[in-house]
Amino acid sequence: MNIALIYGGRSGEHEISLISAASIARGIDKKNTVTLIGITKDGTWFLQNESEYNRICKDKDASLKIEESDENKIYVVPGGKNKAFRTKSGSLNIDVVFPALHGTYGEDGTIQGLLDMADIPYVGCSTMASALTMDKEKTKQILKSSEIPVVPYICIKRCDLNNSQRYDEIFQRCIDELGFPLFIKPCCAGSSNGANKAENAKEFSFYLMEAFTWDDKVLVEKSINAREIECSVTGNSTTANPNCEAETVRAYIPGEILPTHTFYDFDAKYNDPDGAKLLIPADISTDLIETVRSTAVRAYKALDCSGLSRIDFFIDRDTGELYLNEINTLPGFTSISMFPKMCEKAGLKFAELIKLLIEEALLRYKAKSSLTTSR
Repeated sequence: MNIALIYGGRSGEHEISLISAASIARGIDKKNTVTLIGITKDGTWFLQNESEYNRICKDKDASLKIEESDENKIYVVPGGKNKAFRTKSGSLNIDVVFPALHGTYGEDGTIQGLLDMADIPYVGCSTMASALTMDKEKTKQILKSSEIPVVPYICIKRCDLNNSQRYDEIFQRCIDELGFPLFIKPCCAGSSNGANKAENAKEFSFYLMEAFTWDDKVLVEKSINAREIECSVTGNSTTANPNCEAETVRAYIPGEILPTHTFYDFDAKYNDPDGAKLLIPADISTDLIETVRSTAVRAYKALDCSGLSRIDFFIDRDTGELYLNEINTLPGFTSISMFPKMCEKAGLKFAELIKLLIEEALLRYKAKSSLTTSR
């Protein structure tokens, strides 16, 4: 089987993708062929030489690179199926795609839509589920309708900045309903890019403008004195065969993030080796572990997720209340990433996890291909 591993991308998490993809490439069964496709920061796709795959397999600490050449530029043909990816030299014979892309243009439904148009199987959530979970406001709306608790929030749109009276009203509402300190974050960005904690009105204005450099919608959330709990989920929530392990929705053993920074920001996640400690299983009661797992499955199903997701929770230290924070449909696969570590703690080793995700992708594609699309 020829597996196309796509990495890089037009995202603030480009460099993280290079590390995740290298880990995934090393985890794919050597009986398969791995075709590396790198996407530059400007969005151009390039086929990588086999030597790049051999290099990262020999060096287990290496991250992938992207070599650019006109001869290896990739073109995607709608409806091309396994021959949808092409270079000047001809078509690539791809059986399934593993998008190791994080954040915008990778986790937001855009590449999923492209792969749907190309009519080729891919690992991870559908176009719709990816788009919904990337948008923190829409995710919260669906979770609330499913009676899953979320942190109180207010969404501000760029158009609200055009009217000073409207902006003043929203600001006052944030103060009255949520109160300082406040967390300000872009609605559609990952890895805490553009996210900050505002302690006063001056910081509120400054951080709001920073968040708007990442997205046209910004979420303002009540600050919770929280413990950060995460839970890995795999399976197909829409067409799952209960007798098929690859499709059965399963929540794994939750873990806890113990950040040493003010909150679990980008630097704590990726730049500071001492930015956080990972505790698996989380140091919570057995009953609460089961509540986290069952709530994660409910959220996964509410948003029609498939393949995989890492579902992040807050536990309020003061009240003990559990809140679902967000859903990451293409979580990190680095050596320190929580998603594979939580799966491994439950007995699913890294290589087996990769195999499971690829199997689920092929089964989901087969089920979707059987649907009627025209009269």
